[in-house]
Amino acid sequence: MRIIFFLGCILFFSCKDSDDLGSESPPVAINVNIVNAFPDLGFSRPLDLQSPADGTNRIFVAEQGGLIKVFQNQSDITESTTFLSLGSKISSSQGELGLLGLTFHPDYASNGFFYVCYSASPTLSVISRFSVTLGNPNIADENSELVLIEIPQPRTNHNGGQLAFGPDGYLYIASGEGGDGGASAQSLTDLLGTILRIDVNTTESGINYGIPVDNPYVNETNARPEIFAHGLRNPWRMSFDSQTGTLWAGDVGEGEIEEINRIEKGNNYGWNIYEGTECRQNNSCNTPNLTAPYFEYTHANGDRSITGGYVYRGTRIPELVGRYVYADFITGRIWALSINSNSTPDNELLVSTGLNISSFGTDVQGELFICAFDGAIYRLEAE
Repeated sequence: MRIIFFLGCILFFSCKDSDDLGSESPPVAINVNIVNAFPDLGFSRPLDLQSPADGTNRIFVAEQGGLIKVFQNQSDITESTTFLSLGSKISSSQGELGLLGLTFHPDYASNGFFYVCYSASPTLSVISRFSVTLGNPNIADENSELVLIEIPQPRTNHNGGQLAFGPDGYLYIASGEGGDGGASAQSLTDLLGTILRIDVNTTESGINYGIPVDNPYVNETNARPEIFAHGLRNPWRMSFDSQTGTLWAGDVGEGEIEEINRIEKGNNYGWNIYEGTECRQNNSCNTPNLTAPYFEYTHANGDRSITGGYVYRGTRIPELVGRYVYADFITGRIWALSINSNSTPDNELLVSTGLNISSFGTDVQGELFICAFDGAIYRLEAE
């Protein structure tokens, strides 16, 4: 029955044999380490790091409790400024709730728009637009909120929350299945278990955004037109390759398998019929048109919660260029995955940090930063 599921992988990706999926090469000659990028700064449960291309070379860090902090991208910086406080809008910052995502409009330098995803209540996620304060680039206007989407959540976990603008100029939103066991991820009638795509530069009747005309379900009666892809459990951190435009997402597994998916329009990534390449529902495993993960790893070595990363396009570590760098939140191990679609993916362990790594981010030069729950922001550097 697994052969049918692998059809999607054969059509779109090169796959490892199922016995090899999740294996890794030993540490390689890409000698890297992590250093505290801003040793005089501390953060409370940082969940996102962004650096808008506005010519200022600033770093913005979103904390789970609702603060967005801003500071210059220099290692000797000694203080940050609170750019925005959403604490009064967030009902809880415990567990998997809180301020979950941050991104800046591609034309932020001229329009001052940025976007956040936060938990307005334990069972409601909100995606909103805010504006920077006119004349003060380090302070946002707290009264400028424009709510775009509200997503009811059946439970308090698996909310996703990552936001990213694609090379097409549309806003992509990672939405988890809300902890309901995954039935919603196989449904197109709500926004759970999906990657959404909306046009924030237009509006339509009754909503504060537009629907891209080439979204895959715009002409289907019983489907939400915002859906770009579905069949995901908890897409925790997604990113676009700045060179190729490919969208990558880590998807947190349940009992056995963590996934890395290459997100493509209209694809169904299988949850909750499959966890990775393992069938969970024997009576449904011959469901056609499911897409296997590009790569997966098991929980056998204690790694149990993927944190999706970025394809490295910086200059500090030439050996890493073109590899997808990601981590596991539980063990703090960081890997580099080859992404050549014409060959078997090669997963190489870079470094074991022991940190709870919640997110990655890049600056405008493409250098890679790591958000960790010890309160520091780290940078990946060559030894």
